[in-house]
Formats: sequence, C-alpha cells, structure tokens
Amino acid sequence: MALLDSLPRHLFSSRGWGLLAAGAVSLLCAQVMGRRDLLTLGVLLVVLPLVSLAGIRVVKPRFRVYREFSPSTVETDSVTTVRLAVARTGLGTGRVVMEERLPPRFGESPAFRFPARSASGGTSRYEYHLRSGKRGQFTIGPVTVEFTDPFGLSLHRHSIDDGDTLTVTPSAVELPSTGLAGARGNDGITATRTRANPSDDDVMTREYRHGDPMRRVHWPATARHGALMVRQEESVTTPEATVILDHRFVAHSSGYGSGYGSVFGNPGDDGNDLVTSDTFEWAVTAAMSVGAHLAELNYSLRFLDAAGEPAFHRSASAPEPDNEEYSGAAGLQSIAESLAAIQLTGPHHARKEHDPGRREHAGSADPAQSVFDDRLMDKLAAHRMRGPVLALLGKISLAEARALAPAAGYAANAFAVVITEKPADCHDVLEALRFGGWRAVAVEASTSLPAAWMYFDEGDAAMWTAAADVRRGAEVGR
Repeated sequence: MALLDSLPRHLFSSRGWGLLAAGAVSLLCAQVMGRRDLLTLGVLLVVLPLVSLAGIRVVKPRFRVYREFSPSTVETDSVTTVRLAVARTGLGTGRVVMEERLPPRFGESPAFRFPARSASGGTSRYEYHLRSGKRGQFTIGPVTVEFTDPFGLSLHRHSIDDGDTLTVTPSAVELPSTGLAGARGNDGITATRTRANPSDDDVMTREYRHGDPMRRVHWPATARHGALMVRQEESVTTPEATVILDHRFVAHSSGYGSGYGSVFGNPGDDGNDLVTSDTFEWAVTAAMSVGAHLAELNYSLRFLDAAGEPAFHRSASAPEPDNEEYSGAAGLQSIAESLAAIQLTGPHHARKEHDPGRREHAGSADPAQSVFDDRLMDKLAAHRMRGPVLALLGKISLAEARALAPAAGYAANAFAVVITEKPADCHDVLEALRFGGWRAVAVEASTSLPAAWMYFDEGDAAMWTAAADVRRGAEVGR
C-alpha cells in the first residue's frame, strides 16, 4: 500500500495501478516460464488501463458553469456568498467529483459531487461563503472535475471554466462629524442653502418677463415696485473636496537597501500581487473613509495623485482609470472599486538622503522632479476655493513639502496627513506645510484614523488662524 500511495494519483486509480503491476508480473512470468496464456493475460492487464486512460482524455464530459457573487464587490472582513450553477452539456458519465479552486487566503477549496441530490433540470446548484481580510482582486475558480472511466481504472482532472474575479474593496472607517465637515460653511454649503431656501429679506428679484410662470411672482416686491416682480433663480452649487493620494513607492518604503522593511507583496501567493506597505494601506483606508464621510455630506469628490494625474489611472480595478471626479452613490462605489487594487508605483527603490551622490537605477528619474509641480497646481487652481483639499502623503522630503505648500492657497481649507514610520522626524516638513497654510499632522500606520481626523479640530486654534492668514496673504500677493 505504501508503494501505491507513492505513485502519481492523476493518471490511474489504485485499481489501475494494481492491474498494471499484475500485468507486469504476468509478462515477467511468461518470459521465464514460456507460457503463452500468461503472456496473453499480461498484455490484457497492461493494455486495459492504458486504453481507459486514453478514452477518458478523448471523450471528456462537458459542463457549463455559472458563478455569481452576492454582493458583487465586497468590503474587507465582510462576507460574500458565492453561488455556483453547473450543468452538463455533453455525454453523461455518472457522478463526478468537483472542486472550486480558491486562493490560499480563503482557506480550503470546497469540493462537491455532481449531480447534486437537489439537482433540477439537469443543473446542480451549490453555495458557499468567502471572507478576505485584505483588499485586492482575486480569481475565484476555476472549477476542476475529476472523473474516471466506467471500470474505475484511470483518473483525469481538468478545468471546466476560467474562474471569475472577486473584487475586495477597503472598508470605510466611520469618522466623527468634525475636521473637514466642520468647515462646510466656508466651502459653499451656506450659499447653497440660501439659494435653495431664500427668505423674503435676501431673495433676489427681477421684472416679470413674458413666459415666466406665475408661481415665481414675488408679491411683496411687486407691491413695493408697482410692477410684477419674479424671484431670481440661481444655480445651486455643490461643495467640492479634493483628495491628493500619494502612491509613490519612494514615499511609502523604509529605504533602499534595508529589505524594504514595511513594503510587502505576495506575488504568486494567492493571485493578489499588490505592491503595498503598512503606511500606504493606512492611506488607502483613509481615502475610502474620507470619501464615504464627505459623500454623505453631499460633497462631490476629486482624486488626484502627487503629479496631478487622476489618482486611479494605474489601478487595475478602476472602472474608469482616467476619471478624477466622482459624485453620489455611484461615484463612491467607483472610488471603492478603484482603491481595491491600487498599489505603489514608480521606481522600486527609495532615496538615501544621507548619500546624495548615490546614482539612481538606469532609466529612473528622480520622482521629486515630477510631483507637486505646475500640473498639480493648475488642477487645484481650476477649482480655486470651491472646497477643502486633503493630502494623504507618505514620507516626503523638505523640498517636496515646500513645493506642495503653496497649494493651500487654492483651497478653502487645506489638510495634510503624513503617514510615516517615524513621525518625530517630520518636524521640518510639517512646519513647511503649515507655513504655506496647511493644517498638517504626521502619524504612524498604527494610529487610529478617527484620532488623526480629530487632530484637525483639537490642534492649536491660534496655529490654524495663523496658517489661514498666511494663505490669505499669499493670495493677495498673487
């Protein structure tokens, strides 16, 4: 039995290997004893398993597989239900064993028999549940079938579909009603409410024109002017918020030559080979949470990267990679899907500030030359003072902080979060940002997101006032 267990299981069953062994012994005995009957028996015992093996590879059962995820995209640590419907489309060969291949992170692959006891109309239906603690896109399936010949001598396993992709999006953390939300009155929402619900004291009127509906007649103004006056309808503005998501490798790695400490990837592990890090995962969760929080407050959202490009233009899961503006529930869903497979980009090495003479890899430009430059400033200037700007940054240099600092002048309120392994080393960077008008804070990947969000209200009010004065002064100087 130990010998049989060591033989390949994807060709013959134990019965098939047994026949082959018996055939080999018969042939050997026929050679030694000169018996033709043993020769005939030996040939039969050897040929029968081989013919069976050839037969099941030529005449293979055919199936059609339907797979559905409910919900179709799932948040991390949430459960999605997978429903399978398998129907036979070719010749029947009795019962077969099927298995749904899963990435290792989802645990043991489920196995089931076809047809199922509850099969109806030639279709068998199965159901199981999946949960993932990490975001990404995972290939679920294919379904593999293991079947045998009618004599149970040979085995054959093959895939009957290509599998489907399950998108796992980052979960949004509930944020307190503070920080950016507390500045809504300065971001246009007050004007929005005034226009939407005007009072008799602040309503704007004009003379009646032919075709104006009578319901728009403003009778108090008509009485004062002695002529028909109608309410002046103005467009209602929607407050806007811009999120700058820094997804450069150099900003979220621990340094070249140190094994990329916090940077991790799992290529070939379970189909999710994202290049990411603890600090970047914090930034992704923050982007999702801030987006959900502001969407509930009817903000329209814009996502940019450090170079002023659409933040998700390199995300494999983005429904519209070149889009940068989102609004409503559909926009929030698009943001979630785009964040599912976003990863660190750019040269996979970090600068060593203590070795300025070190050469970069051949063909790699210094990322600092193309970020926080005129392209980003032009994008922010196009929406000048329409709402807050939130920058989710990795570890940036002092020069990069000084380049980003003037961007606060284009925002009603500017907030920056620097996610780094050593927040204490970011004092000069934070001061440079604050001097430009940003409300800035440095946090670790272990910092609670709501706590970092609360910092913008719990910080020194005098410091924020001074920052606002700096920003207003910069605007006057333009």
